[in-house]
Amino acid sequence: MLNKLQISAGGVAFRRQADQIEVALISVGSGPRWQLPKGMVNPGETNEKAAQREVREEAGIDTELGALIDRVEYWYYASERGERVHFHKYVYFYLLRYTSGDVQNHDHEVNEARWYDIDAAYTLLTFDSERGVIVKAREMIARLG
Repeated sequence: MLNKLQISAGGVAFRRQADQIEVALISVGSGPRWQLPKGMVNPGETNEKAAQREVREEAGIDTELGALIDRVEYWYYASERGERVHFHKYVYFYLLRYTSGDVQNHDHEVNEARWYDIDAAYTLLTFDSERGVIVKAREMIARLG
């Protein structure tokens, strides 16, 4: 069995609507499952640029780069060219302030992209690690004022 390293990046894209903070979530898979937009970092691309690109592709919106929220680490198994592979994955999540665009303009890999109040987003997220990212993002946004 092969062991491989994977690096991905994504973000918590947020906007303020009246007195609420909303974040963009995406629905993927046949489940479906709600998650933060994220994807593979391309060769020669920085983690930061990959995070913004993935949010643009998967959630249909443009953002301004903020600080790193967290690096999530996990392992999973998959098949690659008929061989079982054990992946060691790192995902870098950034705080991203919404600047323009429409969540309806997501790419074909995504079932739906939608704005949710940050507290509702927390309850909808499929993965515990991403709920932890939302908690940290909420604290960072509060410090922004």
